[in-house]
Amino acid sequence: MDFTSPPLSLKDNGFTMAPTAPFDSSKDEMERLEEELKKWKKRVEAAEKVKTHLLLCQSSAMEDCDKVEDGLIKLKNLQEKQHKEAVMSRDTHERELNVLNQENAELKREIEKLKEDLAECSLMLSRYSQINKEVAEMKMKFAYMEDTKDDYQDMNTHCVFGVTTKIPFRLDQNQVLLTFEDEEVAQRLIKIGKHTVNLDNKTADMRVIPFTLEMGIKFKLHVTISGKKISVSEVPELSIPEDWMRDKLEVNFYKSEHGGGEVENVNYDKQSRTAVITFLRPGATNSFVRCTEYPCFVNGTWYRLPVSPDTNVKLENLQLYCGISKKTILLEGIKEMEGDEESVQDMIKIHFQKPSNNGGEIEKIKYASKGVTWVCFEEDA
Repeated sequence: MDFTSPPLSLKDNGFTMAPTAPFDSSKDEMERLEEELKKWKKRVEAAEKVKTHLLLCQSSAMEDCDKVEDGLIKLKNLQEKQHKEAVMSRDTHERELNVLNQENAELKREIEKLKEDLAECSLMLSRYSQINKEVAEMKMKFAYMEDTKDDYQDMNTHCVFGVTTKIPFRLDQNQVLLTFEDEEVAQRLIKIGKHTVNLDNKTADMRVIPFTLEMGIKFKLHVTISGKKISVSEVPELSIPEDWMRDKLEVNFYKSEHGGGEVENVNYDKQSRTAVITFLRPGATNSFVRCTEYPCFVNGTWYRLPVSPDTNVKLENLQLYCGISKKTILLEGIKEMEGDEESVQDMIKIHFQKPSNNGGEIEKIKYASKGVTWVCFEEDA
């Protein structure tokens, strides 16, 4: 080291070292300066290490920042994708909801229609609530005899009757119902619509008007006539116990000279004054086929009790059918006539029988000249 040359200024870390005069320097001062220099070298080395560490930290931080930025980009892309999917899902749900709302509205309309149909059917059924009474007043048509099951001869008679109700129709004043033999004639006159008819030197502009019939009922009656039982009615009311009356009935119907036989059981109902007599021998009721009364001696008095075969009736295949008459037309437009009803009816019939008037053979005709009348339609055989 050259101690003769003048020292230079040393600037480091903000400190300035002023040169000393070479003449005033000493060995101690030089050692002190060397120590100071060593300290500063150590400080520089430490600073370099800190700098290196900071650079490493900065590099690591930048890598982490890049990773975070990549993560943010991915998260942003995921959010955008989820947003698009949510929008598409919402649109899909809205479309499905609109479809469901439309289907719901359609179902509500169908329900209302079904309610109306149900109310109409209930109204129709209420009109025939007294079906037993209606059937009792009807004339039944015999259908066929039923065979016994497994060829077992139970001595009972099994038969089936077909029953169809008549359909009433209200015919107002000055209206005419015409039923033709040929359906085509009626349909042709309906298409024409208006008809001019000569009635006793007067003309009547008659027109065909549509009409509907109410619903009818048809069913089958399965009737089983017992070969061992008979029904007895009008049993006399006597002040004796029921068991006694039951015994007296058994004794009277046991007599074979009056058509009876050995009795298996007597079912007596005091309140209704009826009894069911069951004979032991199958076919014993055959002797009562033509017998409507049976002599019975009770407490010293002779009674003639009405008797009839015991029957079991079962109703099957009850159906409501819509009455449609394709051979019938309804006419109106006749003004009040001075002639009698039959004469006017004949003139109308003559007019609509002529082929020149697009008519044909008439099966039935009904003209209501005064007030309202009712006619009945029957199902074709």
